[in-house]
Amino acid sequence: MPDLNLWDFAVRCYAQPGVESVCLELQSQGADVCVLLCAAWLEARGVACNEERLHALQEVAAPWQRDIVEPLRALRQAWRPTAQSDEALRELRETLKTMELQAERHLLARLQTTSDDWAASCEPNLWLKTLAPSNHCRAGLETLRSAAYRIQRELDDF
Repeated sequence: MPDLNLWDFAVRCYAQPGVESVCLELQSQGADVCVLLCAAWLEARGVACNEERLHALQEVAAPWQRDIVEPLRALRQAWRPTAQSDEALRELRETLKTMELQAERHLLARLQTTSDDWAASCEPNLWLKTLAPSNHCRAGLETLRSAAYRIQRELDDF
């Protein structure tokens, strides 16, 4: 069965209808979108969710998000108003955006490395439900889950 690495999966998933807006909303609620995309990837591939695995993903993601991704994002967002009228700052802001995306790509690679040896199982997959920032985002998580399963079905049919 063909498989996508986590980065390629995340790019395809993010491009699915509704997923970008859901991810941005979840991010505004404090969710780590890279971890949620990893969770959707694991769930769609049938990898069982357990406390040890959740902890492993969060141990990898939390410091990277806190120390690298979030400071880049905060600076990029802080520059938004001024960059609208300052060409040099607009260019620097685009550079920050590229750096932020690269940092997220590296985080996804680290998450994949962490989960590479986790085999599929018949246990219920509760990755997204377990990692959701609140119960108020069920519809958003369902959008993400549906996109992930759609991508996995396409791969399975390949």
